[in-house]
Amino acid sequence: MDPIVLRFVAFAMVTLFFTVISWRSLHNPRSHGFYRYFVFEGIAGLMLYNQPVWFDQPFSGLQSLSWLLLIISVVLVVYGLGLLRRIGGQRERQSSPENLSFENTQHLVVDGLYRYIRHPMYTSLLFLAWGAFLKRVDPLTIIVVSLVTLALYLTAKVEESENITFWGADYATYKLRSRMFIPFIF
Repeated sequence: MDPIVLRFVAFAMVTLFFTVISWRSLHNPRSHGFYRYFVFEGIAGLMLYNQPVWFDQPFSGLQSLSWLLLIISVVLVVYGLGLLRRIGGQRERQSSPENLSFENTQHLVVDGLYRYIRHPMYTSLLFLAWGAFLKRVDPLTIIVVSLVTLALYLTAKVEESENITFWGADYATYKLRSRMFIPFIF
């Protein structure tokens, strides 16, 4: 099969997967999952578009930075999920039925990496997007990574509103002493 057709088929399958797991969120544009869906789609597009050049010049400056961002992305998601499971516990949120199960924590997690950034999972996606982008920098990838970054920002802002509703003053106080994505910076 033609490699381009194969990448389109792979993108269609990934889109189907993300659509199924995001189905409830896609029906509620006021949920953070609505915006996160477009983050997943953008990252999948970047990865599949750049697949032919993924290992070209693996030790060049951009490739080295790309690999660093991709590795940090994996570390952040593993560490962040571990903290959510270990400290956060599970609790159903009647106000957010579209949430994925791991998002419905019983306790506000403010320890470990969460002490410094409120959204390490989104930071992971941000680094994944930029790491995939650096594999091939061209006008299309610049547009896509910019849209993914915007969608991640919107996802985080909407989730923060949901968290204020759910945890109230505790979350508002937490926002004041932590950053959104990058410790001490943003």
